[in-house]
Amino acid sequence: MALLPKNISFSRQVLPVIALLGLVFAVFFIWNGLPDRELSEPDQEPPRATGELAYENRVAGAGVVEPSSEVIQLGTALSGLVTDLRVQPGDFVEKGEPLFTVDTRAIRSQLAQANSAIGEARAAIAEAQAAQSTASRQLALYRNVDDPAAVSRAEVIRAEGDVSAANGRLQLARARLQAAQATAQTARTEIGRATVRAPIAGQILAVNIRPGEFLSTMGGGGAPFIEMGETRPLHVRIDIDEEQASRVDLGASAIISPRGAANSQVKASFIRAEPLVVPKRSLTNSASERVDVRVLQVIYQLPEGDSRFRVGQQVDAFIPAAKTADSE
Repeated sequence: MALLPKNISFSRQVLPVIALLGLVFAVFFIWNGLPDRELSEPDQEPPRATGELAYENRVAGAGVVEPSSEVIQLGTALSGLVTDLRVQPGDFVEKGEPLFTVDTRAIRSQLAQANSAIGEARAAIAEAQAAQSTASRQLALYRNVDDPAAVSRAEVIRAEGDVSAANGRLQLARARLQAAQATAQTARTEIGRATVRAPIAGQILAVNIRPGEFLSTMGGGGAPFIEMGETRPLHVRIDIDEEQASRVDLGASAIISPRGAANSQVKASFIRAEPLVVPKRSLTNSASERVDVRVLQVIYQLPEGDSRFRVGQQVDAFIPAAKTADSE
């Protein structure tokens, strides 16, 4: 090349140097891009069986902590503004205890109108009864007169008509009274429905409403207004893959540990196995998790007073496998 001295060859001297520098740069770039392969402890401790189950046949499963009554989602029978909210998450309530109330002003107005109609109907009944009594006495007086010339037949017919009209007004007034009483009873029932009460004794798990919010009976597809359940004791719903369901020793206790804390284990007692095998719920959100698996759900009861478990918490479980002739 013209820029290089005559005693230096580009192809023999410069080009090999450039190639060597490129090779060094490539090695350096690849070396810095290698992933860190240093071994480290996992962030979460993987589940493992301990004790007797560590050396015996067992079935593993994952589950969720739930109230012994299961989660009860409460709505409202009437639409309206929340005027009174009496609970917050964590409260324990008794059966029938008020939880929240929606606006009842319109219903109370209907009740007042019904009470007024009841008063009017009772006054109309009293008036009709008085008219009936007067007409009946007048008719009886006419019929007791022996002299046909003293009372004409037309007067007797008129008196009979007055009695019949008084009886009709009395029946109408009584019907209006019954209708007004029914309307009042309906209004009182609606006022009672405006207050949502606890269906069972239990703990308030979530409150998703605030005073002043408008609630609809249709729900709107959002979160339930209030969630509650019996948390004393807690239950665990364990999912067992369908291919392992036949191996489970139904009736045996299970070893339960919170997700990521394998050393923190408790023994849970068997409650029941659900009769319906259902599609598996996604608990890991892993891309490799199968979504076509069906699971048998087995319910266990946790020891009371154990603060390590909360409703909705994921757990790992190990259940003894049923003994077979081959295993014996």
